[in-house]
Amino acid sequence: MTSDATPDLGNLFHAAFRGLRRGWMEQLSPWGLTPHQWRALQAAGHHDTGLHDAGPHDAGNPGGGLRLKELAERLRIAPRSATEVVDQLEAKGLVVRRPDPADRRATHVFLTPAGRRLHAEVSAARREQSERYFAALSPADRTELARLLGLLQATGTPE
Repeated sequence: MTSDATPDLGNLFHAAFRGLRRGWMEQLSPWGLTPHQWRALQAAGHHDTGLHDAGPHDAGNPGGGLRLKELAERLRIAPRSATEVVDQLEAKGLVVRRPDPADRRATHVFLTPAGRRLHAEVSAARREQSERYFAALSPADRTELARLLGLLQATGTPE
C-alpha cells in the first residue's frame, strides 16, 4: 500500500500472476518442458496452420511456421538462445526447421504432429489450472477482470 492507502496495482497484479504462473511452471515438468521450451512451442503453435505435415522428410515450406528471428523477438531472447531452445525441441521431436523458400538465409520453425498434440495437451491443462485459480472469483468478477485486462492489453505497454 502507498501512503494514501491506495493499493499498488502493479504489486497486486504481479503477486496474483506469480501465484498463477507458479502452478503453470510446475505443470510443465510431467511433459519434460522448461518454461522457455513451452513459450517457444506456444509461439510456434500460434503460427501453425495445421495444414501441413512437418515430418522430417517434407520438402519446402508448405505455409505457416515462425521465423527463428521472430521467435527470438517474441521470447525476448538472443537469436543464439532461440536456436538452442529450438534445438532442444527438435531433439524431442516437437518441431522441425524448414528453409524459407523466398529467403534461403531464413529458417522457419514448424510444429510436428507430436508437437501439435503436446501443445494442445499443455494448453488444455493450463486452461484447467487457470479456471481453478480464478474460481475464487464470482462469475461477475471474472467477467469484469477479463474486461479490465482486455483494456490494459489494448493500450499496450507504456513507454
